Amino acid sequence: MTATYRVDSAPDAEAIVAADTQPPRRRRAGAMRRAERRAGLAMAAPAIILLLLFLIVPVLLGFALSFTNARLISPDPVRFTGFDNFVRAFTADPAFLHSAVNTFVFAAVVVPVQAGLGLLLALLVNQKIRGVTAFRIIFFIPVVTSIVVVSILWKFMYQPDGLVNSFINSITFGAWQGTAWLNNPSTALFAVIVLSVWQAVGFHMLIWLSGLQTIPEELYEAARMDGAGTWRQFRDVTWPCLRPTRIFVLITITIAALGLFVQIDVMTQGGPVDSTTTLVYHAVLTGYRQQQVGYGSALSLLFFVIVLVIALVQRFLTRDKD
Repeated sequence: MTATYRVDSAPDAEAIVAADTQPPRRRRAGAMRRAERRAGLAMAAPAIILLLLFLIVPVLLGFALSFTNARLISPDPVRFTGFDNFVRAFTADPAFLHSAVNTFVFAAVVVPVQAGLGLLLALLVNQKIRGVTAFRIIFFIPVVTSIVVVSILWKFMYQPDGLVNSFINSITFGAWQGTAWLNNPSTALFAVIVLSVWQAVGFHMLIWLSGLQTIPEELYEAARMDGAGTWRQFRDVTWPCLRPTRIFVLITITIAALGLFVQIDVMTQGGPVDSTTTLVYHAVLTGYRQQQVGYGSALSLLFFVIVLVIALVQRFLTRDKD
């Protein structure tokens, strides 16, 4: 005998009827979605755990240590010091102010020079001529070479009897003998800038090149039909179409410039007289080599705030004004 239900026989009578009459296909679809959700969480779990262990936890720990007097190896207990580390950075640590100035000078020079030179190289290797692929490879080779190896080679080239001074002596016919580039406070940072631009310009050349190759050829044909020359085509077609690429190049170069460390650590160790010390190098030197973990964490937190402010300014300047 078939059982019958009265809708008003119980408060949940409609739910019981709906559950009993739900198609099996819909129930299977719900079970599959739950299984897919569990599988997705299982696959994402290793990445989430690694992010927590090596990113989130260290950031939180560094934030907490920046308000203490913690040292890497010390018998004294860790003590909360409040904002003493931050006050020390601005009032009792001249190396911090030198490192901030050097970092901003480095970024102010490298960002426009590297971006402009990369765009120029991209325009050159974007021409449809024979052998252009070889030039792309040549310009990109320094990018795939270890920055440590490149820094060591350039350190030898910058020696008083190195290749740079020999080249200068040759082209000036002995009128200028060159200088000790890395030991001179007035030339050390400039020497690091030249190396950094040379090493990374090939990477941004490829980024510019990828942007150039997305511009439709029809736009150039229309510009030529309108009588536009090479400069007008670049100004009215190429440059506006490269706006997303410009933003990406600006952000990547700025981040790399502000995080300058390896070249300084290998070539100059911050000297002479702190002329090449940068924010990242000073924070690492203080936190690990001098074992002042609390103060080094405070310097890292200040560096994070500086980068965040610069990123927000860049975001404001490059926002879509439409």
